[in-house]
Amino acid sequence: MPSYPHIEKYHADLANEQSPRSAFAACFSSYCRGHAANLVLVEELPHSPDVIPDGTVKDAMRLPRGHWKAKDPRDDLDAEIRRELDRGYPNDNILLENSREAALIQRGTVAMRADMRRPESLDSIIQIFLDYETPEVEEFRQARLQFKNNLPAVLESLRQEVASAAANEDYKVAAAKFLSLCHRTISPLVTEFDVQEMLIQHTLTKDIFLRVFGEEQFHEKNNIARQLDALERNFFTGEIRRETIGPLLPYYTAINTAAVAVGDYREKQRFLKAVYQDFYQAYNPAAADRLGVVYTPDAVVDFIIRGTDHLLQKHFGRHLADDNVDILDPATGTGTFITSLID
Repeated sequence: MPSYPHIEKYHADLANEQSPRSAFAACFSSYCRGHAANLVLVEELPHSPDVIPDGTVKDAMRLPRGHWKAKDPRDDLDAEIRRELDRGYPNDNILLENSREAALIQRGTVAMRADMRRPESLDSIIQIFLDYETPEVEEFRQARLQFKNNLPAVLESLRQEVASAAANEDYKVAAAKFLSLCHRTISPLVTEFDVQEMLIQHTLTKDIFLRVFGEEQFHEKNNIARQLDALERNFFTGEIRRETIGPLLPYYTAINTAAVAVGDYREKQRFLKAVYQDFYQAYNPAAADRLGVVYTPDAVVDFIIRGTDHLLQKHFGRHLADDNVDILDPATGTGTFITSLID
């Protein structure tokens, strides 16, 4: 006989008078963690100012796969479905339940119902919910695959353009100036090859930052990015740029479409980190490690920040949040430490 340990625990939690919502959240979250797509349940993430599902299921790229809404056991589920959809709840893949019955809405219609008291019935509706891919997720997945297939040829073209630019006097002057800046602000061990790699990475990732946040501030206010932009303009503009990175445009467009759907800035930050890490896994993992493009897990970031605050207070009688305590993040990247410090 099949066993359903997550559901058995859910029923036990209900029998022990745990709140129905928290009991199902624990069950649902366990299913997400065990899914092949590395899903995670994010509780109470606003879909819009007036629409806050009890849970949003996201994949490893932080793209929403579906939503969950808990109702009171005394509620009429059909009436609640109509009411919530009329309020603007997403109807592409949403599970509504009242601890007795669950209804799965996909593409605007009821795709399945389940008796939540029957383990096999509840297991089935959860699995169908988690396996479903919205058209946006499917489009993004296809764009990622195309990106990884096209990237080697784009990189080869970019490296040829950089090599050709070495004969350009304006480029040589700008490159020497930038290398001097790197020696002063990053490390005296930075080489001309490193500069070329930084330039190529900047050229390919600039659109990622801009499309996720839709703002020019990063490249206007970050000194290294501003200098790389100036260096890029000496050889890589107009038709040359369009022809070289043209094959990657579907990926940038897919990022833009996905980012528009991520309204919460905390989630935008996490989406950017996932996309950026995905890019470097395709680009050059060895070079990424050598140049410090590595990602510290959120839990480790939180530990480092709290540990630093503790030591600062212990040895100097100050806290990170105190006036006149300066915090320097010399390799900000996607800003994980900065955003965690704000939290």
